[in-house]
Amino acid sequence: MRLGWMEILVIVILLIILFGHRAIPGMMKNVADGINIFKKELKNTDKKDGADVKKKVSKTPVKSKGYRKVKNKTQK
Repeated sequence: MRLGWMEILVIVILLIILFGHRAIPGMMKNVADGINIFKKELKNTDKKDGADVKKKVSKTPVKSKGYRKVKNKTQK
């Protein structure tokens, strides 16, 4: 379903009537701020995930303890 210019005009007029011409810019600013914060958090999450993986890989040393011969109870 596509909105034509007439439908968009009707929606804008209804918004102006319902909320007033002074409240609409404030609402749009809040929406834009929310979108910007969401984008920043997505970028930060991607960076943190990559850094965590590198840290986990580099901080896990491999220690070889060697093998000991274990005597079975049947062997005496």
